[in-house]
Amino acid sequence: MIKKILILSGLFLALGSLAIFQASRLKNTATLKGSYDPIVVLELFTSQGCSSCPPADVLLDKAKRQHPDEVFALSYHVDYWNYIGWEDPFSKSQFTKKQREYNTKFQYSSNYTPELVINGKEHLVGSNATKLNAKIKEYGTIKASNHITLRAIDREKQTVSFEYKIQGTLENKVLRAVLVLNEKITVVKRGENRNRTLKNSNIVIAEKYIPVDTFEGSTSIALSSKFQLEKDLKLIVLLENSNLDITAAAKASL
Repeated sequence: MIKKILILSGLFLALGSLAIFQASRLKNTATLKGSYDPIVVLELFTSQGCSSCPPADVLLDKAKRQHPDEVFALSYHVDYWNYIGWEDPFSKSQFTKKQREYNTKFQYSSNYTPELVINGKEHLVGSNATKLNAKIKEYGTIKASNHITLRAIDREKQTVSFEYKIQGTLENKVLRAVLVLNEKITVVKRGENRNRTLKNSNIVIAEKYIPVDTFEGSTSIALSSKFQLEKDLKLIVLLENSNLDITAAAKASL
């Protein structure tokens, strides 16, 4: 009788331990699927040489101001409109290449402006306010699968250094450090927007990809001498997977 009680006790103990293990495993799995604050990363591909772009530029600026915490706004100026007669001072061929990589993922035939990419997962016309507002609301309810903490941020001459800490899985992921210029007014003298005064915000002026294999680390990103004297800069750090989906984001003023 005592032996039977001991066996039953052992069985219940084993089942209890298994239940605790399963609950812990499920909790960890849930963490990997998404347990961190939602993020809404808006990447606008635009150009000062494109007459359709100014409304999208205004909309991006409005979105970042209305949602200062969850929205991470990035304005990538492409170079394929420069031939019309106005060379966008913020345009880079690498941003055109980045846009092409996104559209290859989306199985979209070509680049276009203004194109807005959300969390690396889908795209829409950047001047479509109704759709953008709906997407900000939608993505604002989806938990992120990673979280980034920035610290020890230091700007010295043409270099910005920082430390980072990542929560969540790191498998097949890479950090993307971006320096953005908060706002710039430009008088466009030629091209489709000639004689117009344009305001661009969160303009990407430097970008660097950093492989990560540990949850904590430190790195730096170089600032072009062209923007060395600019004061109103911000650091945005993203974590993205091999499919270009963005899984975490953090930002800090410099």
